[in-house]
Amino acid sequence: MWDYIEERARKCAEYIVATGCTVRACSAHFSISKSTVHKDVAERLKYIDEELYERTKEILSVNLSQRHIRGGLATQKKYAKSQK
Repeated sequence: MWDYIEERARKCAEYIVATGCTVRACSAHFSISKSTVHKDVAERLKYIDEELYERTKEILSVNLSQRHIRGGLATQKKYAKSQK
C-alpha cells in the first residue's frame, strides 16, 4: 500500500477517535470524499493498525446507531426554519 494512503487512513482514524465525529465530518475536515474516508477507516486501517481500527470501529458503530436520530433532528430543524 502507498505510504500516503496509510498516513491518510491513520490521520482520519485518529481524528475520529479524538473527536467522535462522523465519516461525513471527517471528510469535510480533511477535504476528501466520504467514500475515501470510509474505505480508509473501515477496510484499509485493519491491515495498518489493528488497535486503532478497533477503537475507530466502536465510534463508527455508535454513530451508525444514532444516524436515524440525527437525521430526524436535522429535518425538524430544517422545517422549523422554513416556518418562521
